[in-house]
Amino acid sequence: MAERYSSFRPGGRRWLWQRITAAFLVIVLAFHFFLLHFVNHADEVSFAMSQARMTQWTYYSLMILFLVTATFHGVNGVYNALINQGLSGSRKTAVKWTLVLASLVLIVQGIRTANAWAGIQII
Repeated sequence: MAERYSSFRPGGRRWLWQRITAAFLVIVLAFHFFLLHFVNHADEVSFAMSQARMTQWTYYSLMILFLVTATFHGVNGVYNALINQGLSGSRKTAVKWTLVLASLVLIVQGIRTANAWAGIQII
């Protein structure tokens, strides 16, 4: 019988956070579909409407949280999938730090974009 292997340690925090972020993403995506596909139909959505939504503190905060959560969930999933495929040693370290750097760049650029849409200027 095949042995089950997972890079997540039993009782580990990365495993728990992967599940928590997945649940959060399902809820936020449901909100997105409800708001942008049932309340407002796709042909009614405009840049100005999107910009107006981003000026609301609750919506802006939710989108920033969504950005950070989705980035963590995706990067953590990719990293653990690579470990499950046998990544180890110096390659594992290189991949880890590359993913961390890519995550930081994505989050910084995402926040800059959200700030531009919301009309927030940081000096």
